[in-house]
Amino acid sequence: MTVDAVEQLTLFKFFIEACDEGADAVLAIDRVSNEMTLTGKKDIPPSAVTRPICGIMGTIRLVAGMYLVVITRKRNVGSLLGHAVWKAVDFDVISYKKTVLHLSEIQSQENKTFLSMLNNVLTTDGFYFCTDFDLTHTLQRLANTSPDFQEMSLLERADQRFVWNGNLLRELAGQPELHKFALPVIHGFIVMKPCRINGKIFEWILISRRSCFRAGVRYYVRGIDSEGHAANFVETEQIVLYEGAKASFVQTRGSMPFYWSQRPNLRYKPKPIISKTTNHMDGFQRHFDSQLLIYGKQTILNLVNQKGSEKPLEQAFARMVSGMNNDMLKYIAFDFHKECSHMRWDRLQILVDAVADKQDEYGYFMVNLEGKTVAQQKGVFRSNCMDCLDRTNVIQSLLARRSLQSQLQRMGVLNVGQRIEEQAEFEKIYKNAWADNANACAVQYAGTGALKTDFTRTGKRTRWGLMMDGWNSMIRYYKNNFSDGFRQDSIDLFLGNFAVDESDGPTPLRVQKDWKFLTLPIIMLVAFSMCIVCLLMAGDTWTETLAYVMFWGAASAITATIILFNGQDFVDAPKLVHKEKMD
Repeated sequence: MTVDAVEQLTLFKFFIEACDEGADAVLAIDRVSNEMTLTGKKDIPPSAVTRPICGIMGTIRLVAGMYLVVITRKRNVGSLLGHAVWKAVDFDVISYKKTVLHLSEIQSQENKTFLSMLNNVLTTDGFYFCTDFDLTHTLQRLANTSPDFQEMSLLERADQRFVWNGNLLRELAGQPELHKFALPVIHGFIVMKPCRINGKIFEWILISRRSCFRAGVRYYVRGIDSEGHAANFVETEQIVLYEGAKASFVQTRGSMPFYWSQRPNLRYKPKPIISKTTNHMDGFQRHFDSQLLIYGKQTILNLVNQKGSEKPLEQAFARMVSGMNNDMLKYIAFDFHKECSHMRWDRLQILVDAVADKQDEYGYFMVNLEGKTVAQQKGVFRSNCMDCLDRTNVIQSLLARRSLQSQLQRMGVLNVGQRIEEQAEFEKIYKNAWADNANACAVQYAGTGALKTDFTRTGKRTRWGLMMDGWNSMIRYYKNNFSDGFRQDSIDLFLGNFAVDESDGPTPLRVQKDWKFLTLPIIMLVAFSMCIVCLLMAGDTWTETLAYVMFWGAASAITATIILFNGQDFVDAPKLVHKEKMD
């Protein structure tokens, strides 16, 4: 059953009617009792207001009561093994209540803030769904499932790590008969391209699935939580389909999996801090126990700097891998910035060559023309830098190309001795797709497009690329310090890490800023302005002018120093989750 539906609105009920030919199932949602039931088309009142929707994201409780979240517009991305893949483009959040007159003025304002948080997440590009295929699993995981698994609903069998609307679907999840209306939605990036090499047409697909466990924004979510979930964990699968044959290569990325933080404090790069009060090995062990179970062997590629503030993180990671003493884990530290300094980007091949044997050992998943599985992927590369964005994506694209070279030769698309790099038309598609993947993941986590995408797109580092990186870095600085608290709250509300209390009590949104938050910036601005005025309107003597400039300049500098010293008080911090949880 597809989830394309017609939504019927009446005063007391929502009716979600399936658009399948011959389907009679209708989901009825009581707007007063919140009860969800399965009914038939005959029960829909003729007076109901009708409008088409593309699917249900789920429901959520805010201050005003329950809300229904629906997808109102979708765009076709392509077809995966005969199944249409869609990108959710527009959404609507519909109140069960007809008015908000039952709320006080403060409650009404808080409800508006929560609604804007929901919309903040929904308008973050990158929600994808399929009505009759499971996008949350890799081809290899799907191939290794039982017939019973195949009979389950999409919601039941989905990998919960990647179901971003799992919290919104909890009401539907509790009633199996309603699962046909539950639409698991992933967040990340999907590109599907028909390609031609040697006159042979094949489908090349890239899917990045962003984990909804320990999800958040760049500086407020680092390291792992007590369950071993790593921040900014993304599973990326490269798929090739050719004349019935299919191949898949999977990689992962994720924050360094121990307890560390890097909270914004107005400095360009806040100093990362490793927790001294937590047993790191507990969470570290949980993380890799889970990874080894799901993916098999792991080669960790740690791309952080091996000097400065990043050095202690690299040393801690290496020490913990050694402490696990597990033969299935291999650790490689590669100082990306040092190796590639002065535009020596060809040196990335050093790392690719160093892990070539491991990549050959891990292999990839492949099914031949007859439908027989001829290869299984036995391990993955788990890459990370500080953010698991820019450096990480560059390395992943190089490893994926090496795997693709072998797959296309084995399928007979590439002739013996031919290199992917020589196929100009395909290389352009490949590089741009990986750069777009970098941008999508970066916008979702850091708030701006990725850095270093000029190398991913062209194979070269350019002056223009450096300038664009500087521009994006400035935007990241602003967002990370002055808008990411709201973004983090939005994600926590959407994913259910914070639940709006049903009581009439105050929410954490009412927390007031300290007096110095407004006072000190005003003093600094006035002092700096007076300093400029004194320079432009000179006094009777140069000594008098100098005295005024020095006085106001000193006042401005002292105030700026106090602000920087108390930097964490001046950034936009999350309000909805306690600090201990964020750490």
